[in-house]
Amino acid sequence: MSLCTVAELRSALGVGSLYADATLQQTCDAADAVILPMLWTNSQIVVSHSSIVGEGTLYFSEPLVDVYYVGQTVTIANCGSSFNGSKVITAVGVDSISMATNHGAIKPKHPVQPFGTVTATNYTDWTTDSAVQEAALMISVDIWQARQVSNSGGVSPDFTPSPYRMGNTLLARVRGLLAHAISPNSMVG
Repeated sequence: MSLCTVAELRSALGVGSLYADATLQQTCDAADAVILPMLWTNSQIVVSHSSIVGEGTLYFSEPLVDVYYVGQTVTIANCGSSFNGSKVITAVGVDSISMATNHGAIKPKHPVQPFGTVTATNYTDWTTDSAVQEAALMISVDIWQARQVSNSGGVSPDFTPSPYRMGNTLLARVRGLLAHAISPNSMVG
């Protein structure tokens, strides 16, 4: 489910039934793509993987001390078709986890680019957090308005008008609403 629903966006824009749900859903999905990577989740970044017949191993750039355990079910994404999906961990190393896969050949350790993710059970449902929902709605409205009137502009950090509202200040406009939910892992630079 999206952080911002089609009905909420339709109401905020005042467009009634002028646009199809699928068109508005694209905008809601884009807002999710902006916000969700910034929020706390129970996930780790996969930097490389290897395999032997029937088993695959994922490697991480940080130690996994007390992060995963043998028998735990995790959801893997963006690591290739034989890894992606729900898997049960069969071994945990200092910086790796292994699981049964459908690999039919030996593949040496090689990078995953762009990085993949391994997600364990999340205990927070961001779709029930009012501040996160409001931030998603505000970003959805900005995305929609930028699509409809491309020169409506925004304001850059030095307070000069900008012809493009999808710039680096897009997330800055809602950072206060998201402050309690932003993961320190997303605050680089």
